[in-house]
This record gives sequence, structure tokens and C-alpha cells, in this order.
Amino acid sequence: MSARSTRDHLIDVGLGLMHQNGYNATGLTDILKAADVPKGSFYHHFGSKEEFAAAALERYGMREREHAAAVLNDVTTPPLKRLRRYFSDLGKTYGQKAAIPGCMMGRFSLEITEESPLLRKQISASFDHWQHTIATVIRQAVAQKEVPADADPESLAGFLLNSWEGALLRSQAEKSNAPLETFMHFVFDGLLMKESHGEARGNTQIP
Repeated sequence: MSARSTRDHLIDVGLGLMHQNGYNATGLTDILKAADVPKGSFYHHFGSKEEFAAAALERYGMREREHAAAVLNDVTTPPLKRLRRYFSDLGKTYGQKAAIPGCMMGRFSLEITEESPLLRKQISASFDHWQHTIATVIRQAVAQKEVPADADPESLAGFLLNSWEGALLRSQAEKSNAPLETFMHFVFDGLLMKESHGEARGNTQIP
């Protein structure tokens, strides 16, 4: 295995373990055993577990940005329809029937932001980028008169993102998709519903 592929392999394996078990519960030994890689190879690529976690978070964020771009940049679909589809996809990916329920950034935010300024800044920057991505779609919705002209896209995007993360957290606590379905209902059949055009309400259930 080449040096580059060893590094990528370690990140992919460690990302899955940290997403599922958290930062503190995932030891270096667990990562090495699951990846079948010697300790020396790990330290050839990473100076510490914290540095490794930063690389795993970057990989996680990159995948999320790719998914967001694929759905939210589809200008052939109306903005709010894109946004509904995007959050519906997130529910399928991170809801209770997913391979690994919950958001890795949300888990890390609760677990290690106080003890690791490096990871805290990285997570904060990722949330900021995520919010700006959602805000871009809301601006398009304003331009297409799906959302009132006096809406503040950044503030509304922040509210949606914070509400989504809270719904995911409660979904984890209750082991139920009900909080995610409540989010979808009140956001897309209430807050952002295009009442003036009488659009049919979409299915808010998370499969």
C-alpha cells in the first residue's frame, strides 16, 4: 500500500469509528486494529490523535460539501424544493435507520470543543460554510419570490441549521426519527411554505 493510500485508508477507517463512537471512546489502538496498520505508519502521517481527528473531520466535511453541491446547485429545480430534498436526504443519511446515526460535527461539538481549540475552530468554520451554503439557496428563493423579500438569508439559514442539529441530537436521545419529521413539517410545511401558490405539501416522513 502506498504512503498516500495508507493515509487515506487510515482516515476512512478512523472517520467511521470516530463518527460512531466519538473522539474519546476511539483509541489509537482501535484505529490501528481496524485499519490493520502498524503504529509507525500512523505517526508517519499524523503527529497526534488530535491531528488525525482534524484530517477525519476535513474528510467528513468534504463529503458533506460534495453532497450539498450535488443537490443544492441544481438550478433546474426550484430553491425550496432543493432545500427540502437536501434535508430529507440528510435525514436518510443520519437518521435512526442510517448505518451511523447522527452528525459527526455535532458529536464532536459536544465532546471536545473545550479541550481542543484546533478542532473547535475547524468545526466552527465548517458550520459557517454550511450556513452560507444554505443561505445561498434562500437568496435564490427570495429572488424567485418563494420567500419574502425582507427575509434575512444568513439568519434564516443559521436558524435552519441550528434547528436541524438540535433535531438530530434529540433523535439520538430518543432513538426515533420523530424530531427530524417535526423539523421537516414545521420548516417546509410552515415556515417556508409557499402558501400564495397553494403548493401541495410534501411527505415529511423520514424513511
